[in-house]
Amino acid sequence: MVMDGEPHMAEGDSGQTAVTLAGMRQRVQGTNINEISLLATDYLNHVNEIVMVLDIIPDMPECLDEAKSWQPKGYQDHFRDSVFSDKDLAIEAYDHSPSEYWDAFEETVSSLEKLVVLSLARIKDALSTGNGEAIRYASATGSRDLQKLMDVVSTIVNGPKPTIDREEIDGLLQA
Repeated sequence: MVMDGEPHMAEGDSGQTAVTLAGMRQRVQGTNINEISLLATDYLNHVNEIVMVLDIIPDMPECLDEAKSWQPKGYQDHFRDSVFSDKDLAIEAYDHSPSEYWDAFEETVSSLEKLVVLSLARIKDALSTGNGEAIRYASATGSRDLQKLMDVVSTIVNGPKPTIDREEIDGLLQA
């Protein structure tokens, strides 16, 4: 069943568009863009980069500087800079994503970005102690918790209904 929630519209769009939700869903058929949410999990590649760096910090503490240089990147900016085969369509479809998906996606991505900052602070504190166990724990915990939120984002993108366990996300973000 195709759901016809209100599409999210970019600022300044004021709802005036020649593209209908049904039309956009038809255009994304056969691509890696989900036909229901109009979002693509390829966006998570940007977050995978920081997760991989967190995983190697216990063995290569100097990688903390590389991790700290990671910056959040919006969905459309990610695709503008990517080699994703349908990147222009992904950028366009994002503006038509039904608000029930778009809102859950944006909220969870915001939590992901906060968790990156928190994880880096925890790892930095652990590194300052010189305790290898503490460093491994902080890195593994950050990596694992980010992966949990990435799984939530993937579920939102791939539907059929966005689900967020707000209590679990808040628990991940507590110091």
